[in-house]
Amino acid sequence: MSQDIFVSVLIPAKNEANNLKPLLEEIRVALAAESYEIIVVDDGSTDATLHELRQIRHDGLNTLRILHHERSLGQSTSLYHAAREARGQWLATLDGDGQNDPADIPGMLALVRGEPGQVDVQLVAGHRVNRRDTASKRYASRFANNLRCRLLKDATPDTGCGLKLIERAAFLRLPYFDHMHRYIPALIQRHNGRMIVHPVNHRPRTAGVSKYGNLDRALVGILDLFGVWWLIKRTRLNTIAQEIEG
Repeated sequence: MSQDIFVSVLIPAKNEANNLKPLLEEIRVALAAESYEIIVVDDGSTDATLHELRQIRHDGLNTLRILHHERSLGQSTSLYHAAREARGQWLATLDGDGQNDPADIPGMLALVRGEPGQVDVQLVAGHRVNRRDTASKRYASRFANNLRCRLLKDATPDTGCGLKLIERAAFLRLPYFDHMHRYIPALIQRHNGRMIVHPVNHRPRTAGVSKYGNLDRALVGILDLFGVWWLIKRTRLNTIAQEIEG
């Protein structure tokens, strides 16, 4: 892994052709002072997403790397594949719809650079304090967050926020399964990782449509929630083995 790149920005994108160009330009501006790369995963898009990405790279965005799935494999698999290919020490994850604000990334990076009282952090989890979604989506997320917090005790007000900063080595130690991206805070803590919750901006979607409905999220989430609860209950990673001298 190259030591020249500090942060890899990972973006899963399915049918987001009209959102990617402005989003990638915002990332370029926000990270102008950083050593970074951008990895966009075209997750089986049926629109012009792949063509748009190739055009953006051809136009001079040499920090952009493109991964492609022939068919849609989902957000978690897209992030996992991007993380495996990433060269940065840190992974900044963003949704491809443009609702996350890249301008928040520098503030999150500052939290992991050894500021007083903020050392040894593996995850900075974004919290959308001004969420710009429909009322039904906000209600469904609030219900899911409350249920998850009670069961997993992960102390995370907004685990569904796509904007996160994760230590790459810590991410790759996590168990992989479909939809695992929704449980990154709980899984990081299961491995004794330290987490900070950081308020971030949230914006309305300007193009395209959401890829999941509230019912889809609820049905899949119930099974995943109990699976993660089982994993946490079965872990023994919170006990440290001590070496005996002499």
